[in-house]
Amino acid sequence: MSTEHNRPLTDAERDLARWMLEHGTEEARQYLDQLKLAEVTPWRCRCGCASINFQIKGHAEAPPGAQILGEFLLSDGDLQSGVFIYSSGGLLSGIEVYGLVGDAPALLPRPQNLSAFEFGSS
Repeated sequence: MSTEHNRPLTDAERDLARWMLEHGTEEARQYLDQLKLAEVTPWRCRCGCASINFQIKGHAEAPPGAQILGEFLLSDGDLQSGVFIYSSGGLLSGIEVYGLVGDAPALLPRPQNLSAFEFGSS
């Protein structure tokens, strides 16, 4: 049985999540209050990416599923990746990073390195 516990968000994690909620979908801003109560769970993705899961203090773990609240593009030279913040069952649930060209980032991006994720742009 794991003895790992939830931990507070780092300043960088909180700043990124706040920025993503402020620049995400219309409903994303309503999750800013939950962000104040969010903790990072011990879960780690097997691929080694920087994705994190949240648990909101005073609430049970969010059910499986993902409603995207904001999705952004991260470009680092020729490598492109995406990052999104999501909720499930009305609870802020986490930040997911993924690779578009190359591997998913091993570190969470900084807000100033993100741009709008535009589908179908050429």
